Amino acid sequence: MSVLVAILAYNEEGRIGRCIASLLNEPGDFPIHVVVNGTSDRTADIARGFGSRVIVHDFAEGGKSRSWNRFVFEELNEYAATNVFVDGDAEIAPGSVAALQMILEQNPSANAASGIPLNGRRAEYYQSQMLTEHGLFGDLYAVRGSFLARMKSANIRLPSDLVGDDGLIGSLAKTDLNDETNWQDSRVIVSCDAGFYCEPASIADPATWKMQYARQINYSVRHFQNQIVSDIMRAKGPTALPDMLSGSYPHYLKIFRPRFALSQFWFDLRALRRMHIAAGKLSA
Repeated sequence: MSVLVAILAYNEEGRIGRCIASLLNEPGDFPIHVVVNGTSDRTADIARGFGSRVIVHDFAEGGKSRSWNRFVFEELNEYAATNVFVDGDAEIAPGSVAALQMILEQNPSANAASGIPLNGRRAEYYQSQMLTEHGLFGDLYAVRGSFLARMKSANIRLPSDLVGDDGLIGSLAKTDLNDETNWQDSRVIVSCDAGFYCEPASIADPATWKMQYARQINYSVRHFQNQIVSDIMRAKGPTALPDMLSGSYPHYLKIFRPRFALSQFWFDLRALRRMHIAAGKLSA
């Protein structure tokens, strides 16, 4: 099998149809797996309506990283040469799957390839940043099958409570599943011929504000979790990644402090409170 696609979706009934349709329009008959994690809406039902080529994995327990682990290491019987991962709220630009497949074939030392954002007011900034830093966006990226097989063999899994699975996957790809002394940016390749569109935010829609508020708290949790993950990757390497990062929260919460920038301070406070609750230090 040369290509498979996995869509990771949580409460995406408004967008999942367009996401799947954009992939069905791509050349080839590759399987499309829709991994629904802890959803409370009709995401899974809508996906099932697209026919037998779309395979739905409906997990009752939420968490994108937890679902990524379960799908990749437990549900798949084999890996494709190119395994494409897409967020359920993204629409894929024509030719993106083939572009990701091609760039991995052309760069045999790369473990992963990333598509670029094509809309949004900061799209050009993110494109430039990705090209400079060899970044990997969770909305659209591909991982070489042999790399996933090595992850499985070494029992390297994403922490189940990790926020921002794409950041760690990018790091694992750049270190080639070793500690950070083995870091090589060139192991993640950015393809400008692969891209995705996300739904534009509407400042007049209260739901947008609610979603953005929750997202900013998640970004803050991710900021603090990244420091924990970096400590692990610098010291013992990825084989020491725990099943749950929350087990290490009590130690780090002694030293973590909110950042002083006005755009971050309040959300960092909310994130630290969430982490205290996860560590059992506060009641919800």
